[in-house]
Amino acid sequence: MSELMIERNPEPYNAEPVPGALIERFLTPQNLFYVRSHGPVPDLPADHRIEVGGISVGECSISIAELKARFPVRTVTAVLQCAGNRRTDLQQVGKTSGDPWDIGAIGNAEWTGVRLADLLNAVGASDASNLFVCFTGADEVDVEGEVAPFGVSIAMTKARAPDVLLAWAMNGEPLASEHGAPLRLVVPGYAGVRSAKWLTRIEVKDTPSEAPIQAHDYKLFPADVTSETADWTQGLTINAMPLNAAICSPGSGESLPAGKVRIKGYAVAYERGVSRVEVSLNGGRDWRQVDFSDDPDGQWSWQRWSLDAELPKGRQHLVVRAFDDAGQGQPELPDTMWNFAGYLCTAWHHVHVLVE
Repeated sequence: MSELMIERNPEPYNAEPVPGALIERFLTPQNLFYVRSHGPVPDLPADHRIEVGGISVGECSISIAELKARFPVRTVTAVLQCAGNRRTDLQQVGKTSGDPWDIGAIGNAEWTGVRLADLLNAVGASDASNLFVCFTGADEVDVEGEVAPFGVSIAMTKARAPDVLLAWAMNGEPLASEHGAPLRLVVPGYAGVRSAKWLTRIEVKDTPSEAPIQAHDYKLFPADVTSETADWTQGLTINAMPLNAAICSPGSGESLPAGKVRIKGYAVAYERGVSRVEVSLNGGRDWRQVDFSDDPDGQWSWQRWSLDAELPKGRQHLVVRAFDDAGQGQPELPDTMWNFAGYLCTAWHHVHVLVE
């Protein structure tokens, strides 16, 4: 493991990069891309075949070589983010389940593969909006004591979006084992859990996947619901990810010399786009607008930002908040969004530093 990665769980292995390293580049290198494993990492051969079937689809299988030969190759730049990113902020409000992710369960990469829609068309799948496309991975997952293959689904309408890919490369390199080699799904704008890794089967169904990770996990509940009282049929399935922003440098608890400091971080809003990011140097009383470091072409990337500021001696309280193209901003307090699973923390991000 790289010294720039923070291990959050040894088995299954889950890790995120240290915040400062996370935003050094617009594209996150594979070795600094967060790893979210739900079970042991499978070892599949390069000529592995993926089964395809379901409603109005004749059973068949296809290899990566056949995908490359039959369909146009496409590259999409997109952020993937775990629904539990920034869970540590919610854990300051109350105990939650899940790994203690800080702000690094996110990364921005170029994904290369073929459109899922092209494969669906080739096998004669209907485009009816009431259908779902279900994905099975080679990894085994334990959800509440039930061990089963990883399985998730997305609605047919999203599955046919042009940027949803069956990908075999990341930043121009073959996928690493921990990132889904030899083939994974990439669903831009959705929680990372929907971008199934180590694909073994694609199936068209008239219901969402019944796999435990889809049916009994990654759902959002109100604050008064606990893991013991949760009715999993009533939880909000987490798909589209919300507006978010974080300070990556300086890090919380860091000691700095007095004088000029460059404050840096990321913001992401997916389809709506980030319109403005503001930083407060005094705990949220006054705000200054930042400069963006990138001008991404696509709609799915993050935007890195920076602000040069003079910090006086003493303990300083830095805060960031972002706004999307609809003028919607982040909520002020994590208290307003606490949930027992620790999902979707989008409150203002706070960093405390000591200036000497």
